[in-house]
Amino acid sequence: MIILKTGGHRIFEHDDETAAIVSNMLIDLEKNGMDAVRNYSRQLDQWDPKSFELSKSQIREAINNCDDQLRKDTEFCQNNVRSFAKAQLSTLHPLEIETMPGVILGHKHIPVTSVGSYIPGGRYPMFGSAQMSIIPAKVAGVEQVIACTPPVKEEGWFPATINAMATAGADRIFVLGGVQAFALMAFGMGEVRPADILCGAGNKYVAEAKRQLYGRCGIDLLAGPTEIGVIADDTSDPVVVACDVLGQAEHDPNSGQIVVCLSEEHGKRILKEIERQLGILPTRAIASQSWQSYGSLICATSRDEAISLMDDWAPEHLELLVEDKDYYFNRLKNYGSLFIGEETTVAYGDKSIGTNHILPTGRAARYTGGVWVGKFLKTVTYQKMTKEASLIVGEVTSRQCRVERMIAHALTADLRVDRYGKEAR
Repeated sequence: MIILKTGGHRIFEHDDETAAIVSNMLIDLEKNGMDAVRNYSRQLDQWDPKSFELSKSQIREAINNCDDQLRKDTEFCQNNVRSFAKAQLSTLHPLEIETMPGVILGHKHIPVTSVGSYIPGGRYPMFGSAQMSIIPAKVAGVEQVIACTPPVKEEGWFPATINAMATAGADRIFVLGGVQAFALMAFGMGEVRPADILCGAGNKYVAEAKRQLYGRCGIDLLAGPTEIGVIADDTSDPVVVACDVLGQAEHDPNSGQIVVCLSEEHGKRILKEIERQLGILPTRAIASQSWQSYGSLICATSRDEAISLMDDWAPEHLELLVEDKDYYFNRLKNYGSLFIGEETTVAYGDKSIGTNHILPTGRAARYTGGVWVGKFLKTVTYQKMTKEASLIVGEVTSRQCRVERMIAHALTADLRVDRYGKEAR
C-alpha cells in the first residue's frame, strides 16, 4: 500500500456543546409548544409567518411557479423512486409455518402510522430529498407523512421543494427548519400527530436532535457529511475519477473522499487531474476545502487489498471504475450504495435513478443500509397453537421456567397443561 494523499475520515462524533444546546431546546419546545417553535423560528431563521403550514392554495401557487421542464423532470425522478420502492415492497412477504404439529408461527409487515420527513435547505436547496423519504413511506402504506423544510432567507420557501414534497405525497407541508421542526413532528404539536419515525438529513443540530429523540420515536439513521469512495484500476479514466470525486466534495467542507487505485503511476495521474479540475470548478471554494482536509488517495498492491481498504472505510457511496466489476461486486461488503461502472455516477443516485440517497455515513455502512421501503414497516411475529400442541410445549416451558426460578411464568404453562391434559383423558 502506498499513500499518495491522506485526509481525515469523517465519523459522526458526540459534541458536548451541540448536545447541550439541543437538549435545552427540546426541553423548552416540549414545555412551551408552538410558542417556543415560533420563538426559535424567529430567532434562528428570521421566519415568523401567520402559519407554518402551507395551505392548499399556497402549495398550488408554489407548484405553478415551477416551469414545465422542472415539473416534468421531478416527475421523472419520482416515478423512478416510486417504481423501485414498489419493487422492494413486492419482495416482502408474510410468513406462516407449522413448526411442529399444532404450532403455527408467522410474521407480517405493518406500516407505521405517521412519519415526519425533513427536507434540508441549507447551502443547497436539495428538493430531491423530498421523494427519498416521502415516497417509500407512502408506498409502504404510511397513513400520514408530515413534511418540513426550512425557509429560504428573504424568499419564504423554494417552489421546487414544495412541488417535490406535494407530488411525492406529503399529507401536510410546513415551512419550518432545524430542531424546532423535529420537535413539532416528534412531539405532535398543535394538530400534528406525533411521528413514529423521523427521516431526513440536516446540520449537526438536526442530527443531534434525531439522536436525542430516538427512543421516543424511530429515526432513519444518523447521517453526517457525505462521502464517496472510488476503486479505480488502471483502465479507469482519470478525468472521470476526478470529476466524480469533486462531485461529492462540493457538498460540504467536511465531506469525505477516498480513491483506491492499483498503481502509483495511475494514482499520480488522478491526483494531477483532480488539481486541474479544482482550478476551474465553479464550486471550488467548498470542494477544495473538502479535498484538502478529507480527501485520500491510496495505491493498493492487489484487488483484494483494495477491497479490504474500502470495506474498512465503509463509504456512503462507492463507485467501481474497474475492468472486472463482478470480482469487486461479489466481494465488497461495506457501503451505503454501490455504483458499478463508468456509466453510472453518484449524482444519478442522489437525484434521479430511483435508489435512495439517504444513506449511512461515518462507517455506519458496516451495520446498516440506507432508507428503503422496509424502513417504514414493522415486521411483527405471531403464534397460535392447538390444545394438543400447547400440552406438549407447556410441559417443557414449565420446566425451563422453574430452572430460571420464574415461578409465575411456570404457572401459566402449568394451568394449560392441567386443563388440556384433563380434556385429553
